[in-house]
Amino acid sequence: MALDPYAPIFVISVAAELAEMHPQTLRQYDRLGIVSPSRQPGRQRRYSQRDVEMLREVQRLSKGGVSLEGIRRILDLENQVAALQARVAELQAELADAERRGTDPRRVFAAGVAGDVVSLARGQRPQPRSQALVVWRPQR
Repeated sequence: MALDPYAPIFVISVAAELAEMHPQTLRQYDRLGIVSPSRQPGRQRRYSQRDVEMLREVQRLSKGGVSLEGIRRILDLENQVAALQARVAELQAELADAERRGTDPRRVFAAGVAGDVVSLARGQRPQPRSQALVVWRPQR
């Protein structure tokens, strides 16, 4: 059975040893929000294997000359990218499922003169004499 990389199992001394850092460094990173471990009852920090990998990445970036604020920002952006990629995969699965069922969830939108977004039926055009912009993307 494989170990869950997100399971909070390491106390700070073990995580520090695995990451080859001083425990005080891990406390500082936690205070700065760079790597924040889970908390157990009694506020004891518990690190996961993923946290230890992140600590090693922080150390690598720091040795490469990146500031702690820069490292925090890099990690935040990486987390955002991962969340967005997961959402895209989710939406693609929903679309594929809808296409298998024979329903088409895609809709057509036009931008009105006032900047509002108007939903149109497939094949429908904006009102005559409107200055709406129709956005069209060919099907693949």
